[in-house]
This record gives sequence, C-alpha cells and structure tokens, in this order.
Amino acid sequence: MESPRLIAGLAGMMRDVGVAEELAQDALVAALEQWPAEGIPKNPGAWLMAVAKRRAVDLVRRNERYARKLQEFGRSQDETVEIDVDLDQIEDDLLRLVFVSCHPVLAPEARVALTLRLLGGLTTPEIARAFLVSESTVAQRIVRAKRALSDAGVPFEVPEPHERPARLASVLEVTYLIFNEGYAATAGDDWVRPALCDDALRLGRILAGLMPGESEVHGLVALMELQASRLRARVGPGGAVVRLLDQDRARWDHALIGRGLAALARVEELGGTPGPYALQAAIAACHARARTADETDWKLIAALYDALAPLARSAVVELNRAVAVGMADGPAAGLALVDAIVAAGLLPTYHLLPAVRGDLLVKLGRDAEARAEFTRAAALTDNAPERALLAERAKSGPA
Repeated sequence: MESPRLIAGLAGMMRDVGVAEELAQDALVAALEQWPAEGIPKNPGAWLMAVAKRRAVDLVRRNERYARKLQEFGRSQDETVEIDVDLDQIEDDLLRLVFVSCHPVLAPEARVALTLRLLGGLTTPEIARAFLVSESTVAQRIVRAKRALSDAGVPFEVPEPHERPARLASVLEVTYLIFNEGYAATAGDDWVRPALCDDALRLGRILAGLMPGESEVHGLVALMELQASRLRARVGPGGAVVRLLDQDRARWDHALIGRGLAALARVEELGGTPGPYALQAAIAACHARARTADETDWKLIAALYDALAPLARSAVVELNRAVAVGMADGPAAGLALVDAIVAAGLLPTYHLLPAVRGDLLVKLGRDAEARAEFTRAAALTDNAPERALLAERAKSGPA
C-alpha cells in the first residue's frame, strides 16, 4: 500500500523512477528487519519515507555528481541532513508520477505497464494477464521504459496546460486499468482488491481537481465511483462471487453513488458529445438508479452501448453490448452478437466470452451446451472465486 507513495516521493528527489523504485524496496526491507523487534511505528508511511530519503541522500553523496545534487536539495556538503516528510507533497508527487509514467517518450504499452507497476502495485504476471502477453514481454517493457525516461531526462512535473490533452487519454486508461484490477482481480484468492480501487479513485479525483473543464476526467471519476459503490455487495460468504443481478442492493454504498451521479452531472454541464468514459458512467448510472434488478432499463443500456461501440472499438465492449441486448431484446438476439465475436476469432482466451455465451444458452434451454461453455470459462480464469462460481454453474446447469 505504501510502495507507490514511496516511489512517487523519491522520484521527485532523484528524477529517476528506476532509482526511486530501488530505494523504496530498500526501505521496505529495512521495515521487515526492524519492525518485528521494535514494533510498527505510529505512522508507518512517514517512517518508510524518512528511511528511504536518508538512503537517497546517501546514494547522492556516493555519486560523482554529489555537489550539484546537494545544491538542488538546498543543503551544503557539511550540513546535517534533516528529513522532512510532507504527506501532502507525496500526494502531489503521485500525480506527477502518473504523468511521467505516461510520457510520450514511451510507447503506449510501456506507459500502461510502468504506471501499473509503480502506482498500481501490480505484479508483472498480473500486468501480463491484463494484456494477454507473456511475463517476459511485460518485464522488458518496464525495464526499457525506466531506461528511456532516464536517458531522455524527463522532468518530474505535471505537463503544461497545452500538453495535457495529448497525454490525458493514456493517463485515464491507466487509472481505469488500476481500478479494474481492484474491481475484478485477474488472479489470486480474492475477487476484489478494494485498496487498488481506492488508489484509482484518489488519482481520478486529483485529476478532476487539476482539470475541472475536462469532461472525460469527470466521466471516468463518475464511472469509478458508481462501480465502487457495489464492491461490498460483489462478495458473499467466504469470498464467493455475487453477480450483479443477484446482489443485495441495500449493501451498495449510496454515498459513492451520490458522488458518481454528481460527477456525471458535471459531464452534462460541460456539454459536448459524451466520450467513452462518460457513456460507460451513464450505463453504470442506469444500474445505480434501479431499486431492484427488475427495474433496470436495459433498453437504455443497450442504446448507450450502441453509442459506445464505435468510440471504444473493443471486443469486450461488444461482449457487454451483447449482454445488454440479450436482456433488452431476448437471449437469442444477445447470442447472435456473441457468436459474431466468436466467428471473428476475437477474445479467444477471455473467460467471460464463454461465460456470457453459457448464460444466454441457459436462458434458451440449451443446457448441455451451456455447461460446456461454463466449464471452458472456468478453465480460462486465474481468479479462484470466479473459477468456483463458473465450475458450480457448469455442474448445476440452468439453476
């Protein structure tokens, strides 16, 4: 939880995200060595940052550019170094780190991988699964990205206003990917990882404050607030997965729903054609406004997906559209759209494709085919609770 904050604060000092990550790891190792004997400090984050900054100063002193760097820190060679931990500054540094990680000097896939690693705390295998590539490919992207930032001397700063629009799309994509890993974990024993959702929400809110006139920033914040409102209801006894239509809506966080609807209203105030995040937020709002699953306006949701599809150009969006059409116009209509995705050879390893197809087949009474689809879906997911749900559906059939 503290690692991204450490890396951000240290990157502000060192102007090198690779060195910052190494120093953060050193501080975490020091904690593992000292805390068992001395106890956990009152403010663990401040302790870690203080240790990391001292090691950063030691590193600078050993560096051949010692004098110039110390001058930047505002200290002389003979002064005693006082470590001042400003937690508000660390929050600002996190935003700077987002923009540095998404700098145009990096290829798009490297921007996403590096930010997920440094700010999201995701492991290399998790990032690899998110992009359907090998772990070695992701590892190489991260190493090369750090080297490219260092070689280019990329400044650790928020871009000037005229530079922001070109870099904003990548920043929003990265933020939402972090959120999604928390909302539906790709692997492990937990279906949700709320801390990641909280990190993404905080970054989104900071971006909204920095760029209040950017409609898509508010659209993303609205989407994340509305989806985060369901987190408690998504998990049942023993960590079991609870599907949207089966959730106890009394467990939804109505404070977050209020925040999400307010952010969506801000999008409408700004005017213009809604972007992909604003449209997805409008879809989430349809669910949030429905007091029961039966009251969900699936016709409106299907229409919103029709507007989203040409903007997103994503097979996953097409799959979600198929679900909405299946609810609005009947399972046969939804299945036709899913089968078109299959025929095009899209999403061959995405577990939700056979899961959705199985659900539609159940509704059509084609139970044997549905069980085969659920079995295939269970084999494709690395998330234990989700695998258990799909395996149970494969076993129990239409129930």
